[in-house]
Amino acid sequence: MKKISILLIEDNRLLRDGIAALLKKQPDMNVTASFGNGENILIAVEKYEPNIVLLDLGLRSQSSLQIVKLVKKQYESIKIIVMDLVPLQSDVFEFIQAGVSGFILKDANIAEFYKTIRSVFEGAQVLPPHLTGSLFSQIVEHALNGYPPSLIVESVRMTKRERQVIELIADGFANKEIAQKLHLSTYTVKSHVHNILEKLSLHTRVQVANYAHISDSYKTAGDTTSLISE
Repeated sequence: MKKISILLIEDNRLLRDGIAALLKKQPDMNVTASFGNGENILIAVEKYEPNIVLLDLGLRSQSSLQIVKLVKKQYESIKIIVMDLVPLQSDVFEFIQAGVSGFILKDANIAEFYKTIRSVFEGAQVLPPHLTGSLFSQIVEHALNGYPPSLIVESVRMTKRERQVIELIADGFANKEIAQKLHLSTYTVKSHVHNILEKLSLHTRVQVANYAHISDSYKTAGDTTSLISE
């Protein structure tokens, strides 16, 4: 049986040793080496020739994103899986663009942990479970196919007023402040927010803000849209 060769980079020693111990119990997996940082990542990759690099997203000593870019530039065939508690959508998008193949949540159960590694090894792209099936997963898919990330966002039909509300949410304004700026009642703003969440298949205002930052089209909405237009 061909084993999945894994290079592990995690700066928390306790977590690193625990992950390595779990993986070594699997008959089809082999942790060739584990490190607390990625300073000598290219040397390690050349030496151990892993199928998968398992990488902590939040390394304290250096940028995990830069490590991804460095590895993918030199070794395109190596697959990278990023580990984090709950990665932000903006982080997921950046890491996917840099060449990451999958994400593992650090509170995932062991079965999900193993399944993600095996799926990525077989060629699948694995998003964090809380993003699967969302509009964001479509954005990622379009990005992987070379389309601009704003394309799918802009394909969702929004009224001019909804686009203004999205822009103000992205700027950090609460419903009451948005109502004052747009000369609307707070109830009307709440209604717009509800419609926006439904159209984008989202659940929180933070997610709306992340999408607004992904799409340049919302950055000038307030300047180009009439404040009286609904």
